[in-house]
Amino acid sequence: MVLAVSFAVQAVGAFLPNVSLLVAAAAVGLATDVALHRWQRSLASTLGKLHATVFVRQVIRDFLLIAGLIRIEEQDDETRYLALVCGLLFFYALHFACQALAIAVRRTRTLPVLTRNIDASSLRLSPALPALVMQRAGQRLLAFGGPSTAGLLITAVTGSARWAAAGMALSVVLGVVAVGMLTLRLLPSRKPVSNEKALEWFEAWLAEYQPTVGMYFSGGTSSAYQANMWLEPLARLDGRPLIVLRERFMVKHIASTDIPIVCLPKVSDLMRLEHSTLKMLIHPSNSGKTSQVLRIPTIKHAFVNHGESDKLSSCNPYAKAYDEVWVAGPAARERYAAANVGIDDRDVVEIGRPQLDTIAPYAGAPTGAFTTVLYAPTWEGWDGNPGNTSIVQAGENIVRALLADPSVRLLYKPHPLTGSVDPRAGAADTRIQEMIRAANVLRASKHSADRPAASAAAELARRTAELDQLTTSTFRASADDVERMLLRTVSEPDRADAVASATAAWEAAYWASFPVWEHQIVIGARPTVYACFNVTDLLISDVSSVISDYLASEKPYAVANTSGLPEQAFREAFPTVRAGAVLAANASGVPALLESVRHPEKDAYVAARAELKLHLLGPSDPPSAVRFNDAARALCAVADRHRSAMAVRATAEIPGQRDTESALDSEGVLG
Repeated sequence: MVLAVSFAVQAVGAFLPNVSLLVAAAAVGLATDVALHRWQRSLASTLGKLHATVFVRQVIRDFLLIAGLIRIEEQDDETRYLALVCGLLFFYALHFACQALAIAVRRTRTLPVLTRNIDASSLRLSPALPALVMQRAGQRLLAFGGPSTAGLLITAVTGSARWAAAGMALSVVLGVVAVGMLTLRLLPSRKPVSNEKALEWFEAWLAEYQPTVGMYFSGGTSSAYQANMWLEPLARLDGRPLIVLRERFMVKHIASTDIPIVCLPKVSDLMRLEHSTLKMLIHPSNSGKTSQVLRIPTIKHAFVNHGESDKLSSCNPYAKAYDEVWVAGPAARERYAAANVGIDDRDVVEIGRPQLDTIAPYAGAPTGAFTTVLYAPTWEGWDGNPGNTSIVQAGENIVRALLADPSVRLLYKPHPLTGSVDPRAGAADTRIQEMIRAANVLRASKHSADRPAASAAAELARRTAELDQLTTSTFRASADDVERMLLRTVSEPDRADAVASATAAWEAAYWASFPVWEHQIVIGARPTVYACFNVTDLLISDVSSVISDYLASEKPYAVANTSGLPEQAFREAFPTVRAGAVLAANASGVPALLESVRHPEKDAYVAARAELKLHLLGPSDPPSAVRFNDAARALCAVADRHRSAMAVRATAEIPGQRDTESALDSEGVLG
């Protein structure tokens, strides 16, 4: 609206002519355009789709100024402004040249393979040019064209064309410099190697590194947590691990790890893994691109999921596309059998949950003045089932009941996808957070003296800086994928142990920095839900993998029932509920639930939790990490036998080889 009015007023000012209107409207329009590209880029993009691009707007603005100048001069020779028009046209030509060269440079820097934690310096990688030159065409036009527009404005006020000429000269110089910078990057010695050379380097790196086990992941930014939860278990496997991604943007969303990461966006390049030493891949999720890697015959595939629950999504028919399905315990095996989705029971392998090794066991009733309750509702899901999440129907009631107890400290950790499908869930989440903040204000008035010393906040800041230094990489705002590849090279030795130690120290400092009575809204990557488990006395959640994971501690838990089913039917439909209390949507059972947590003799589910833990997660001996490693080694052995069989078949047509194939078959190699 402001832009439209500014152009209309500027046109009126040029027509009358009126210097004040002309100059003021042009200045307001230019300032609005700058603000638009800095803070409202989505709106600028929408205007572009309507063909009201920044270039069109800038041309209209400049030529209205020149038209106004001509009108202001009245009967004077109008040809004196021909040079200014030619200067503007030359500057616009430079702008288009910059745009074309920037596209060409970006193409040379779009390699077929992206890496992390790998030394790729031999690919002639280099830092990116400033984003104003390389990427932001609209901002570049406004910045480089600013002197021209400013010169025209001053000329309109003073009547001296020298200001306009000087402004245009400066704009032209800026354009020439940008063209020169981009042209230099197109010289053979200054640009990265060709795609063919990059792929040859990648194959050579595979031959040198010789990966054996890996993880394949494809998805959006919000699903990165699904891969991140498997980073540490993967790093502990025997062999040489590798992470294979498909989306370029996902490389920077994978959490801190020392494992080499490769991103292969094209299917044809992905197929080069067929001739590598990679034997097996785990898959934390299903995606449309998963079928592409399943076509590689030399690699075996195991579906590990990113959490298990009683929901149908935990027994997806897509799982039968994998060679094996790795599950936590007997419950998941039974779930697949009951779902009858085509999973052969012989392909199901129980490995436990190796991520849960750090969860502390149940130590009895709360010992402090406050009972810590973690409310961790899951998200609403894709199918619109009201029983997916409690946050819409029961969330506010649960939180209200917990806040009403003066001896409760609430930790609220919503699912990161909350509100992404159903706006009601997002609205409920917002209201819950407001309730918690209001409760903290009220409670602070009663416990104002009971706060940690200032040194606690300083310690948290120190630990945060220490952990960030180990786990995050700082890049310039203009850094592109090639620059990140250059900087994120091979990790330092023993960095993983340093990260684990720094993480433990950060978690201790985090919890110590808050008053013991203060409710917490826990969002973001830190602290993890597992870290929350260790300071929690009671979990309230939905039918989700959070319940299964929490059972590793054998602490009390409750499940919100918003499915519409009676309690008994709800328990029968969802086995993970059977060792915990069930809360109705009105949360009327919260007081009794808290009483049972504070007085374990009233807890009727102690034995049931131990039994359910074994059913869901499998035995504690051998540890889950050992079972996970054993499963990986066994699947690698299957891959080895399969490769041997393929080699025999490939030589079967050669005389004298058929006897060898028969001998191998009799030994079970061809399986």
